[in-house]
Amino acid sequence: MKTLPNTITLNLDDDAEVSVKGFIAPIEYTQYNFHVDWDTLANLRVAERKKQYSTSIFCDFLPKEAVSVGTPWEIEHAGPLELLKQFHPNPSLGMGWDLHHHKTESQGLWACLRAYDAEFADIVFRIHAQFALNGGWFTPAQFTGHLVINRVKRSVAFFQMYVPNGTINFDAWRKTDPDAKGHITDSGFCPQIELRTGIENILRNTQFVESITQEEVEHKLALCFYKSQHINWVSLEEALEMGPAQQKPIHAISINGPLLDESC
Repeated sequence: MKTLPNTITLNLDDDAEVSVKGFIAPIEYTQYNFHVDWDTLANLRVAERKKQYSTSIFCDFLPKEAVSVGTPWEIEHAGPLELLKQFHPNPSLGMGWDLHHHKTESQGLWACLRAYDAEFADIVFRIHAQFALNGGWFTPAQFTGHLVINRVKRSVAFFQMYVPNGTINFDAWRKTDPDAKGHITDSGFCPQIELRTGIENILRNTQFVESITQEEVEHKLALCFYKSQHINWVSLEEALEMGPAQQKPIHAISINGPLLDESC
């Protein structure tokens, strides 16, 4: 007899308020010096350093029905969009033809239950968004983070939404000539783009009764965005061994940017 996975419902009382702090550090690097030559990017700072939200904003991160650990679901747009405005007043969740003039598969907002016990549940999420700046666009690689719910109090115990660090973690484009059809692009690194509230120690100090690793949940979320992540990628050394053994040709692909995010 097949055993069904344990499922739990996730709820919040939407009449409480949550105070969220916002951070955008100065940009440290861009390949073509956009952060020096473009004043808008050079002066990019968080719109509101601290803001009060109704807990109902975070309800949009929750699934509509009971879920098990490792099960992804789509996030409603309204709550995350309101939170993104704390970074900058002009966020967009659209990542397609109308913005960069090219089609992309990376649309969406997804979350996944990573772990839970009787008191807490840890939800990991991934959001792709960008911001309309004066004269161009700013596109972080991704927004990820945790929403930890106190299941007993039905409250937000910890929330963090941030752009992960990397060699580059954002893409930007601008129109230097308003009459020209095209635009110029750049990519770079910003050390902190983050919203936060609550106590992060909860994640380290809680002995969850059921969980998957952070790496596992990140992979599950990446699968929701990119078809390329459904490919069983192997190293060149492994491919050289596997090809002759399986009598299959070896396909070598050269790329000039990451396949896992929107930083290029």
